[in-house]
Formats: sequence, structure tokens, C-alpha cells
Amino acid sequence: MRVISKKFEELSLSELYQILQLRSEVFVVEQDCVYQDIDGKDEKALHLIGKKEGKIIAYTRCFAPGIYFKEAAIGRVVVQENQRKHKFGHQILEASIKAIQKEYKTSIIKLSAQQYLIKFYESHNFQQIGEDYLEDGIPHIAMIKK
Repeated sequence: MRVISKKFEELSLSELYQILQLRSEVFVVEQDCVYQDIDGKDEKALHLIGKKEGKIIAYTRCFAPGIYFKEAAIGRVVVQENQRKHKFGHQILEASIKAIQKEYKTSIIKLSAQQYLIKFYESHNFQQIGEDYLEDGIPHIAMIKK
């Protein structure tokens, strides 16, 4: 998998379509969760795109401090279901951490993790903060990396 980063205005129509398709495929259909994915924040994000054979199979969006949280943030971490066995989630998350450090000059990063992925994020040095909560009907916990 090759990871590239793009600002919103640099995305091609095909890339944007594939990103939205992947997010819908996983967050709406696979997780059976009806929610507003297109939330007006994509225009403010740095988009990390994992491509394999020209197709987007992994994705995150990253934010400068003060846009999503007080800290820099990573969200919409997603890998196509049939590609998860290759550990591309680790690769796209590491690329996102490095992109935030380079683009926003900070190593403090916050995210909202689905509870079943706590160990995954802990393996990248994120720590749980606060109490767990429901977001769109799914248990989450805030996590931070310093």
C-alpha cells in the first residue's frame, strides 16, 4: 500500500468518491450505523489515502489543533474489510501521526476511538482519557498521544 496526503482541494473527484464510498461501506453498512458522515469537516482536513493497485483501501483525515479538538486530531480511520489482514490500519495510522508532526508541528494528537479498537491505538502509544461515551450509538473513548 502506498500512502499519500492531500488537502481537500487537491483531491480528484474520483478520489473523493472512493473515500466517501469506503467510509460509507464501513461506518454505515458494515457497522450498521446511520449517521451523518459528510459533516462539513472534510474541507478543513488533511486526507491520508492508502492506495493499492490504484484503489483506495485505507484512509484517515487529520486536523490541525483547534479545528476538531484543542489538540491535533485523527479521525475516520478506516481500512476496507478484505484488506485488514495485511495490517494496513497500522500503516495508515503511522503515516497520519507523521503527517501531523510534519504539517502541524505537534506530537500531541487526540482521537475518538471505538472501544473495540483500544488495543490497536494503545499499540501506537495513545492513552485513554476520560470516561467512555456513546457516539452514534457506538461505545467510544477519547485517547491522546503525547
